[in-house]
Amino acid sequence: MLLDKHSAGGRWHVRPDGPDKVTGRLTYLTDMQLPDMLYGKILRSSHAHAWIITIDTKRALQLPGVYAVITHKDVPGMNRFGIAFPDQPVLCEDRVRYIGDAVAAVAAESEELAEYALSLIEVVYEPLPVIDSPEAGLLEGAPKLHPDGNVLHRTEYKRGDCNNAFTECAYVTENTYVTPRQMHAYMETEGGLFVPEANGCLTVYAPTQHGFKDQMQLARILAIPEADIRVVSSPIGGSFGGKDELNIQSYGALLALKSGRPVKIHHSRFESVRTGLKRHPMKVSMKTGIDADGLLIAHEVRIIADTGAYATLGAPVLNFATEHTQGPYLIPNVSLEGVSVYTNNGVSGEFRGFGGNQVIFALEGQLDRLAEAIGIDPWELRHRNLRAADSPGPFGQKIVPTEGARQVWESVAGSKLMSGREQLAIRTDLPWIRRGVGAAIAMHGSGLGFGLPDPAGGRLKLNELGKIEASFGYEEFGQGLLAALQIMLTERFGCHKDDLELVIGDTARVPHSGSTTASRATSMMWQSLARMGPQFSRRLLEEASLMTDRSADALSTGPGGVYANSGELLISYLELSERVSTPIECETEFQFPTTPDEIFGAHYLHTYTALAIEVEVNLLTGRVKVTDQYHAVAAGPVINPMGFVGQVEGASSMALGFTLTEDAIMEDGLYKTNNFDSYLIPTIKDTPKGFQLDAIDELPEGDVFGPRGVGEIGTVAVAPAIAAAVYQAVGKWIQQLPIKPEDLLSDQPAAWGREWDHETAAT
Repeated sequence: MLLDKHSAGGRWHVRPDGPDKVTGRLTYLTDMQLPDMLYGKILRSSHAHAWIITIDTKRALQLPGVYAVITHKDVPGMNRFGIAFPDQPVLCEDRVRYIGDAVAAVAAESEELAEYALSLIEVVYEPLPVIDSPEAGLLEGAPKLHPDGNVLHRTEYKRGDCNNAFTECAYVTENTYVTPRQMHAYMETEGGLFVPEANGCLTVYAPTQHGFKDQMQLARILAIPEADIRVVSSPIGGSFGGKDELNIQSYGALLALKSGRPVKIHHSRFESVRTGLKRHPMKVSMKTGIDADGLLIAHEVRIIADTGAYATLGAPVLNFATEHTQGPYLIPNVSLEGVSVYTNNGVSGEFRGFGGNQVIFALEGQLDRLAEAIGIDPWELRHRNLRAADSPGPFGQKIVPTEGARQVWESVAGSKLMSGREQLAIRTDLPWIRRGVGAAIAMHGSGLGFGLPDPAGGRLKLNELGKIEASFGYEEFGQGLLAALQIMLTERFGCHKDDLELVIGDTARVPHSGSTTASRATSMMWQSLARMGPQFSRRLLEEASLMTDRSADALSTGPGGVYANSGELLISYLELSERVSTPIECETEFQFPTTPDEIFGAHYLHTYTALAIEVEVNLLTGRVKVTDQYHAVAAGPVINPMGFVGQVEGASSMALGFTLTEDAIMEDGLYKTNNFDSYLIPTIKDTPKGFQLDAIDELPEGDVFGPRGVGEIGTVAVAPAIAAAVYQAVGKWIQQLPIKPEDLLSDQPAAWGREWDHETAAT
């Protein structure tokens, strides 16, 4: 269905956190203050790569109003952090590897005083050669950034015989695609408040996507039990993967425990740019061949990723990218290789799309070039190669069958935007404007993949206030999780939203539900409620039956309490909670569904998308403007229609920046982009007025997994669709993002919009 307020009917709900956000009443974690708190500041390296000779903190320690100064000597436990591979120093001991490395930190009575104290810390460095690209890091004789060298991770997968298969291809295209270092650009920069409690425990109020992982990492850094650390991790002013890893938490915790006072740290935008994670820049080389009928025969891929100075989730990102280089297509012969390389650049990490954006841009570009070579419609070429519902996954693993690939293809094929592209008026009323339409398709795996711990679960109880309390270890960072949970509960129990208490993002109050990442949270809440809901309802009705002398079969839950079949309210939830002898409570624990095939990192549940995008290219400026877009997304049942639209629309806007304007440029390991004054994020003026979304909610009979995630799917295929539209408009193939205006203004290979000679193009 085309999803909008009218088609969604009565299920178009106001978000529970919406009014406070739009009025500015909402208090983010970085807004919190306490009367006796100190302000923390972190001294970062002034070099991209250097030995640390000495660190002298005496003058800073002597400054009145400074209550704590810390270096690596003050870390009582493990002086390293990293979700998957803890290789990043909390505070560097002998060497700095990027311009954001932390060397010392202070806590003082004011921000100005803390900043001045940093200036009094004297650090003597001995500069070292800078590795400013993955290629430089792979050279023989390159300085080793880590004990095992400069290679963080390698991937490899082969099927069939690519070398021989290419000789049988009628058409082959070989290209290298380059993608940028994109910022998350969240509204709320990294920060938080750290409170040492009277009982010796520590409370951490800091934005993160995984409070329990923060708790685990902080426990080993501070050398205290996890149970002594409470992490409150919601609400968050945006994350998109950027706050999945520790950022300022270790410094705030160390300073608070040393000073004995609450400590607040909040990065400026400059500090956030300098130290925050970015999307992995990648070079993706692809060689792809088809036979005379347009069937894909062979596909060879080489990925080089710049992970920066430390690992974070660089290895899983490369795994995901490698798996998704085949897209939703059947290719008998593939040869895939990837390498993620340490450099002295800013640290790359998790980012919405998780490596999918980079490789789908390349793969869909290959399909467009092959379609022109053989002389058939690009959308038809995709149709000939689409996977079937029961086809194996990209690594040959069993995946959950759906018709998603076919459904989204058909939806876009039938859209007005797509069907009218051949009749598109290439020449507009303005002779310097050219118009084009492009399309792309993708599949995207949810969850962390086979072989990785991926816990899920939740808790329901009728609390002492007579509220149905739903507790999950997830975080709300703008994605609409609270709204989705509220809708699922009111629809399942027939209750009113005022009958609910939603508890998330607090390790002291919620069960371990896994991370709020990998397009998994809504899906796992749905599956948790499917497990707990019947049992919880039965307990409510059984207790109400005992109190009312009515058969439980003749009762049902509804707004405010339990009802007779006649519609009479028999007992309120509050009265029920006051009269029960044993609390009504249910809890569930399980793992995210994984493929039965033991292939590390392989995904089992997938979401599918296809989209068509219209652009205008200005031949005077070289600028590209997206004017219309049509998205089809097959993700199973739509839980929250407004949230579904918001996720896809927001994701496509983020991909707009990835494609057209955003690149955190670095030279010699130093950011040339230090703020938003030279980093161009799309604004409301840049987003197209035209936006249609077809939410395909049918799942095969017997599918028990419910809704799939949509947090990332709206971003992964936008870039290749724009690139294809630009090609139709001006006849220029795009291989590097963001699209540079000067590339579109350079000498054109042909008249704009003319039909190519297919034989010549194939050659």
